Amino acid sequence: MSFSEKPPPGRLLLDDTVPLTAVIEASQNLQSHTEYIIRVQRGVSSDNSWQVIRRYSDFDILHSSLMVCGISLPLPPKKLIGNMDREFIAERQRGLQTYLDSITQHPLLSNSLTVKKFLDPSNYSANYTEIALQQVSMFFRSDPKWEILEPLRDMGWRIKKKYFLVKNKELPKEKYLLSWVDLGPDKVLSDKDLQSAMKLLTSFSTPYLCPLLFSNVSESSALLIRPFNESGCLRDHICKVKPRDSYLKKYCNPKRSQGLELEQIKLYGRQILEGLKLLHDNGMFFGHLHTSNVMVEEDVCQLLEVENGILGVPSMLRATFSQLRKINTTESIDVFCFGHSLYEMTYGRPPDSVPVDQFPAGPHTSVVSVLESILSSEACKSGMPSVSALIQTPLFIDVRLKQSEKLQIKVPSKLKEALRAAKEKLEKRLQEEQKLLHHHRRLTRAQSHHSSEEEKKRRKILARKKSRQTNVEHKEDISVPNSNNSGSGASSPPTCPSSPTPSSTTAPPPAPPVPDRSPTPPQPPLPDGAGGGRSALLSSIQAFSKGKLKKANTTDRSKPVI
Repeated sequence: MSFSEKPPPGRLLLDDTVPLTAVIEASQNLQSHTEYIIRVQRGVSSDNSWQVIRRYSDFDILHSSLMVCGISLPLPPKKLIGNMDREFIAERQRGLQTYLDSITQHPLLSNSLTVKKFLDPSNYSANYTEIALQQVSMFFRSDPKWEILEPLRDMGWRIKKKYFLVKNKELPKEKYLLSWVDLGPDKVLSDKDLQSAMKLLTSFSTPYLCPLLFSNVSESSALLIRPFNESGCLRDHICKVKPRDSYLKKYCNPKRSQGLELEQIKLYGRQILEGLKLLHDNGMFFGHLHTSNVMVEEDVCQLLEVENGILGVPSMLRATFSQLRKINTTESIDVFCFGHSLYEMTYGRPPDSVPVDQFPAGPHTSVVSVLESILSSEACKSGMPSVSALIQTPLFIDVRLKQSEKLQIKVPSKLKEALRAAKEKLEKRLQEEQKLLHHHRRLTRAQSHHSSEEEKKRRKILARKKSRQTNVEHKEDISVPNSNNSGSGASSPPTCPSSPTPSSTTAPPPAPPVPDRSPTPPQPPLPDGAGGGRSALLSSIQAFSKGKLKKANTTDRSKPVI
């Protein structure tokens, strides 16, 4: 989809931050090469998956494109002779799977256009730089005072956001940064409210928010112009890199990155918190805080790209905080992102994973206590502190700011209500996604436990015990009727209750009389007369009368005779 096209009704815009997973399902040999069939899945739903077929040469081209990152990636080596052997193909397939895992699990490489195009060519085959350049050129025809100096290729991580260095012909010595971005899946404001919000952003004049000089929003994209800072962003300062280099080259494996001094951490952190508080106090939301979105000039930090939230583009850390169900509001998202940035300011690199329970040694205790209140397991389970609470911590409370008066933004009441409704929709979408991910994790843990060797062994032991118990019960059921029908087949006489032991002077009692065990005489044969057969039997049944039965006299011999 081009930048100028409006998405069809009912079609959801693609969230580029949803991680892709890739599994090589099989391989097939053709005449002169081997193809690998890869199953790619977006997110946790197996319904959102597809197949791509790649040769080893495709992996080699991908690897060459990613070498700019400076990371040693485990691509299996080439082999000219014997590369069609079955054992070699199986070994290479395992190596390529390891290579795919290392790429899709890396936070920067997995979001690069090169990797996305390799795994999802149907959605990422367009040349976004050329499309953006065409759209920007068309805009400049209607406003000829602007002129493109050069495109800044791959300066940012976002695939569908391109940057250009431009100048104003009326001010030829000044340089400006133009960005062109596709609207994202979280764009929920109406076109009218979006125009009003962008107009408000261009009117900002606060020390901790980077000014937006110009904005133009269409049905599917936005053009933005702001001042260009030659010294770069906060991450450029930490990594000590050139701002105009590609994103992967700057940040994947920086050689000279270093944390800031304590006084800089306190000052920059307080200024960032003041910018966030200003937005939240006036009903606005950000959600895109990271060190690349903080510009530093003369020891003053300003938040960049504040418009991202209302343009609906997903946050760079969305894949991380969507795993944590307590981070479900716009303020808690900003606090979590602040903790992530504070960690990078302190240690010179972002955390490898979150939650973080073991912090490297070095910084002051006051810094670690703030990091623990945001990034620890306990904090991720119980919830984030507020922005105001962070300002009141010992780390930031005594920082003196140049801007002493209270900062304010005048937001029209109608726009404030629209922003409140949009914020609720964003939070609802996040909570539904977190619920789905939580259910998927529980299901995955249950399946993993069920298929574990220990669980299989336990089930086998239980099955053997149940089988033995069933066999014993079956044998007992068979032995009981056999014991009752032992001997000649006649029932044994009833057992008499035991009597007290007689004295030696008393004669033993006489034995009880033995019952007559003569065989029962056979029944007389039925008469052949009176109709015989079924009619005789039926008539005898009908003529039966209970009153004609004779009373029988019985003798109870169950008691012993004394």
